[in-house]
Amino acid sequence: MGNRKHLAAQKLKEARKTQFFAKLSDVPSSPRKMRLVIDMIRGMEVNRALGTLRFSNKAASKDVEKVLRSAISNWEQKNGRKAEAGELFVTKAFVDEGVTLKRMRPAPQGRGYRIRKRSNHISLFVDTMNAAQNTNDNQE
Repeated sequence: MGNRKHLAAQKLKEARKTQFFAKLSDVPSSPRKMRLVIDMIRGMEVNRALGTLRFSNKAASKDVEKVLRSAISNWEQKNGRKAEAGELFVTKAFVDEGVTLKRMRPAPQGRGYRIRKRSNHISLFVDTMNAAQNTNDNQE
């Protein structure tokens, strides 16, 4: 690894120590379906977001709930205390496209139809509201 990449990787590693996040990779669902669920909870308070996910009809909401609970747990572990009601918010949430498995399905007259089985990666960041505002002020 070159020196420039090494320094950038070190800087990213240091920045991640102050962020509270959770990731889930290779979820067997299309990114488009997952983004619908993620868009519902982006910016919400975590207890409200958990309630929204619990009573959502979307199958993808179970995976997002799992990641959100993990992010809350990471925050609690790094801060050494339990999160109080109304304290934590979902600051950033995004879905990236994962690997696509390509399969063939038999079709009439000797042809084959392609089937693309998509997957995605979920990333959720949680933080207190005033800490999130401070980082946004520093970036501007």
